[in-house]
Amino acid sequence: MRTRTSLYGLLVGLLLGVGLLPATAATAADNGTWGVFPTPAPGAAMTDRAYFFHQGPAGTSIGDSVTILNSSDKELTFQVFATDAVNTPSGGAFALLPVETKPKDIGTWIALPPETASTVTVPAKGRKDIPFTVKIPADATPGDHVGGIVALNTAVEGIQQEGKVQVGVKRSVGTRLYFRVPGPLTPGLSVEDVKVDRSAPLLPWVKDARATITYTLVNRGNVVVDPKVTVSAEGLFGREVLDRPARELKLALLPGQRIELTEPWPDAPQSDWVTVKITAGAAAHPDLLSESETDFIAVPWPALGLFLVLIGALTAVLVLRRRRRQADTEQPESERDLAQAH
Repeated sequence: MRTRTSLYGLLVGLLLGVGLLPATAATAADNGTWGVFPTPAPGAAMTDRAYFFHQGPAGTSIGDSVTILNSSDKELTFQVFATDAVNTPSGGAFALLPVETKPKDIGTWIALPPETASTVTVPAKGRKDIPFTVKIPADATPGDHVGGIVALNTAVEGIQQEGKVQVGVKRSVGTRLYFRVPGPLTPGLSVEDVKVDRSAPLLPWVKDARATITYTLVNRGNVVVDPKVTVSAEGLFGREVLDRPARELKLALLPGQRIELTEPWPDAPQSDWVTVKITAGAAAHPDLLSESETDFIAVPWPALGLFLVLIGALTAVLVLRRRRRQADTEQPESERDLAQAH
């Protein structure tokens, strides 16, 4: 049996620590059994920071501390590590790389104490404060670098079957760390690969046709972008068939990340030539704007196919009748007389 990190457990912890919930609940990434968060100020019971945010020039170092809180009735042992953040390719959720994937960016800048090289044990109903240092390389590029510090429970909490192999599942919780290196900041956002997947009823207009719009957002800049998206579509002669105003996607698109998103369209046109347009921007960067579009023809193919079959059958019947009439007209008089005599 082999073990692996539970990405689901990690994502849940991260979402709790990013401010998507009220501030009173967003001060720690917590799965109900243990939490990971910036160490509170001396004398404070809880931190007022939802995550780490630092900035500093290349070639310098900054220190801070992370706290692991054990809310359970038994001691827990963790593997603690620093790593890079990514957006999940589908949906764009924030995630931290698992322990078996080596970081390439800020995860390599974070230095944890030597005692965390093996494991860290936190007593029941207790906490462990772990100091760390962020050492910014001399050649660090300007802009945002995003990662986090993760506490991976060493206990196997479940078994999954993958083919012939049993896989042990471990849960992990991580807290985010945003770091900005001063220098030229270049926000960048592009919309790409707009596609429409459509399904229609066998008989048109008996019920609604359905479609799914798929598109890709790419952060081509060096700062985190909170995208907002407008979805629209026009039919023939500029007729508006879809208009969804700009809305925040409630996700942070990290520099260099590419994500695929979908937009359901439950009442798509059943007979039209349609142009679908995706427009993306960001409230914090008013000049940042990208558009991409695609065309598709909405045709009730099953009904059209049945109609063509009927037209073909009717045409065949008419052709056969005409040929019979021509054959009767061209028949020799002697043969017609003989046929009449009989």
